[in-house]
Amino acid sequence: MKNRMIRAIAGTFILISLLLAIYVNQNWLWFTAFVGANLLQSSITKWCLMEDILTKLGVKD
Repeated sequence: MKNRMIRAIAGTFILISLLLAIYVNQNWLWFTAFVGANLLQSSITKWCLMEDILTKLGVKD
């Protein structure tokens, strides 16, 4: 459950930031890059901040 939520949140962040870059300001692409870098980092280190946040919010695996 938690892994699905993490993927859904990351995908939502990417899509929203792309829309904001198109319609508001291109600097929103930095947020897209941050989300992508975070996904890459978590695949290498096996640590994810969003997973820690969801755990503290009481979301079960």
